[in-house]
Amino acid sequence: DVQLQASGGGLVQAGGSLRLSCAASGFTFDDYAIAWSRQAPGKEREGISCISGNRGTTHYADSVKGRFTMSKDNAKKMVYLQMNSLKPDDTAVYYCAADYPPRYCDHYNDYGLGMDHRGKGTLVTVSS
Repeated sequence: DVQLQASGGGLVQAGGSLRLSCAASGFTFDDYAIAWSRQAPGKEREGISCISGNRGTTHYADSVKGRFTMSKDNAKKMVYLQMNSLKPDDTAVYYCAADYPPRYCDHYNDYGLGMDHRGKGTLVTVSS
């Protein structure tokens, strides 16, 4: 079974940084496209970044571009989201998700928002 578990959330002041991790298991890691999404209180879930399988190319929503960086470690089957210059608007539950085929993020809408396999989220709270 495809399993994903996000971790690393917490409370941080505006302007600070956090790194989220996503542990993956149960699938051929490098084949899958993997995405991060988030859901703020009272809002719909939003796709924010995606990393393609194989190529490892990354894609970011405008809301996080230039502040967040997504990466992966194929050997450890881990995906990371480095979040810098955090704002109170970044407060949300963050989820990682995976899907294949296709393996390239270009083929998914909304930065992989609808990917088939999504794990439990981790809460990020940014105080002003």
